[in-house]
Amino acid sequence: MTINTAHTLFEKLASETSKKSEIKVYTKFLHILSKLRTRDFSEGEIKAIEKELDSLALEANPKNRKRYYNKALSTFETYLKDTFSLTTSGYYTGLGMALGMCFGVAAGSLIERTMGVSSGLTLGMLIGLCVGHYMDSQAKIAGNTL
Repeated sequence: MTINTAHTLFEKLASETSKKSEIKVYTKFLHILSKLRTRDFSEGEIKAIEKELDSLALEANPKNRKRYYNKALSTFETYLKDTFSLTTSGYYTGLGMALGMCFGVAAGSLIERTMGVSSGLTLGMLIGLCVGHYMDSQAKIAGNTL
């Protein structure tokens, strides 16, 4: 399946549904596909992306569309990140916040008397947010953001 065919498919799916949660998934797919169309890829890279789109079986008619296409979106994003180092905007910020909260709770429980678990959670999330935002800006400068 070509990138243009997939883009047309998701435009059609978005126009057919009225559920906001489904439209959100389709919009994310459309955003990624439109950004891929504007990037300069070699012929081999385009073939690899099209092969991955084929393997997702996007033209299937699943019973639960939202779950099926959300899983396909996650798989496609992982493929783009692993193969081409392309991430969506805010990827590292979310990852940094999640890891910061985990380490903050751990640090807060170790130093319970002086810091407290909730303070550790807040501090860890803040540090993770800063580090993630920095990494997102570096990915944007390098041109690896969709």
